[in-house]
Amino acid sequence: MIYPIIMAGGNGSRLWPLSRQLNPKQFLQLVDDKLSMLQATIGRLDGLGVATPRLICNEEHRFLATEQLRQLGVENANILLEPVGRNTAPAIALAALQAADQEDDPVLLVLAADHLIRDVGAFHRSIELALPLAQAGKLVTFGIVPTHAETGYGYIEQGTELSEGGFTVSRFVEKPNEPTAQAYLESGRYLWNSGMFMFKASRYLDELGRFRPDILDACREALVNASQDMTFTRVDADAFAACPDESIDYAVMEKTDDAVVVPLDAGWSDIGAWSALWDVSDIDADGNVLKGDVLSHASRNSYIHADSRLVATVGVEDLVIVETKDAVLVAHRDRVQDVKKVVEQLKSEGRCEHLNHREVYRPWGVYDSIDNGQRYQVKRITVKPGAKLSVQKHHHRAEHWIVVSGTAKVTNGDKTYLVTENQSTYIPVGQVHALENPGVIPLELIEVQSGTYLGEDDIVRLEDKYGRA
Repeated sequence: MIYPIIMAGGNGSRLWPLSRQLNPKQFLQLVDDKLSMLQATIGRLDGLGVATPRLICNEEHRFLATEQLRQLGVENANILLEPVGRNTAPAIALAALQAADQEDDPVLLVLAADHLIRDVGAFHRSIELALPLAQAGKLVTFGIVPTHAETGYGYIEQGTELSEGGFTVSRFVEKPNEPTAQAYLESGRYLWNSGMFMFKASRYLDELGRFRPDILDACREALVNASQDMTFTRVDADAFAACPDESIDYAVMEKTDDAVVVPLDAGWSDIGAWSALWDVSDIDADGNVLKGDVLSHASRNSYIHADSRLVATVGVEDLVIVETKDAVLVAHRDRVQDVKKVVEQLKSEGRCEHLNHREVYRPWGVYDSIDNGQRYQVKRITVKPGAKLSVQKHHHRAEHWIVVSGTAKVTNGDKTYLVTENQSTYIPVGQVHALENPGVIPLELIEVQSGTYLGEDDIVRLEDKYGRA
């Protein structure tokens, strides 16, 4: 049986302002109106007879990942939490060590959570072709059959064709310039490097131990003192932080003698920038991709996304315009790779627009910061049925809660009571309190905060059903 390992780390900064550090592109519905990129990645495994996927993600994304898995009906997926990002070689090593400890040398299928694959049948056929190679001890990578001279991807040069299918890997090459990419395309010997792999857990660990024993030792140390929390595996933070930052290509695939490549021609894209999303979207007669409430007059060849209000364009060409509740991006389509520089500037200036949207997801539901000013903030809070916020207190703010719909069960000091529609309650500064939805419909309420400091770090959690205390 194949054991899928889905890497769901990364921030997708080139797709700002939709992709944010705390809600990155793999959790967004960028191509499909119903499924996120992660959910689509899991969905395309249907029909392969694989085991329950193992997910690798950042600590700060754990509840977002759990909720998206729950929506698919995947209740018991093991989620490995990385306390810090250390690239793909250590991440895959953690998953391989854990899988090898729990199963008898499984075959791992390593996938990225944020790739688009349109032809699922072709994807399945490539996996079926790769499986006997992996079972025979080869380290398989999937090479994308190129459709144009792309300078944004690394390439794999095919070597000798194998009787079992696929090719030996002649070499990996870095992102080329335009003339070199065109030469690669015309030669027919080069494939795009997809970052997807298949191999036995033991073979990957053997080769990693051969070429980068320091990475393997650090990952083993991190797992020795790992803890289990619900479906989460938390590795030792200090041990993993000491692990070198290295990709699987540099650590293993470019050094091993057993690398083989299986071509994949399945409508693949890594959706690495707004121009890539324009390429894979439905384009109208004027060459535009219009998402949301958009009015376009005499505008051509543009990607225009309206998230929360009307966006109107007149006479523009070759632009990317993306509107969210708290930010608007306007960029030339030829310069969208530089969007990450805006994110870097936001970070350097100590702003928060790179971190999260106005709407923030929590394990109990979601809140939207709809207004704020000096000494006050207003939030719209939605609590899922049966969910409960942590028992907490604040040192610097008081809170007023007004229930819009549903019923709230409120703990306020030593009192517990119900608050129903059109009723309100008040939580003084320093008071221990909690909010719970005992009903079967979502609880909607307005929270008005007032005080000298309103930051999210003024939350002292005393008890939490989600392990955040």
